[in-house]
Amino acid sequence: MSIYIETERLLLREFEDQDVDGLFALDSDPLVHKYLGNKPVTNKDQCLEYITSCKQKYKAHGICRLALIEKKSGDFIGWSGLKLIDDYTFNNHTNFYDVGYRLIPKYWNKGYATESGKAAVNYGFETLKLDTIFGLTEIKNEASHNALLKIGLDYIEDFYYPEDAIQLRWYAIKNPNL
Repeated sequence: MSIYIETERLLLREFEDQDVDGLFALDSDPLVHKYLGNKPVTNKDQCLEYITSCKQKYKAHGICRLALIEKKSGDFIGWSGLKLIDDYTFNNHTNFYDVGYRLIPKYWNKGYATESGKAAVNYGFETLKLDTIFGLTEIKNEASHNALLKIGLDYIEDFYYPEDAIQLRWYAIKNPNL
């Protein structure tokens, strides 16, 4: 089964190899990585590895981040969606579903993170029947903080992430149907 989510202005779909150029435009931009550890990618092979990893997670977990397409233009504008975090620990949690988004800067401040995030949370609750979805932001990333709140997550607490030596914020939303 292929994952495909449509909102008023956006399409969220599984990554394809053809998304490599858009993903490189996104993840090679230092501005995008300001609150992500300042580690932008340096070549398209890194982006292909990410796409391959997502494809493996679609098969293994039924979900991973999704390519985000603006319907009006047909442009790849970033990614959004859920991901099962099962390979590392955040705030003493592992094996949890995280809602996230990352957009090319020219698509910031249009409400796309909120719109796609709400659709992803809805998919997680309605289709995957998840109990709880979590979110994370770097403590200084106010735009992402505000987007998670608009999506419906509740701010829980700040915590220190020693692997990257940064302060993060922790959020959660419970499935209202369970």
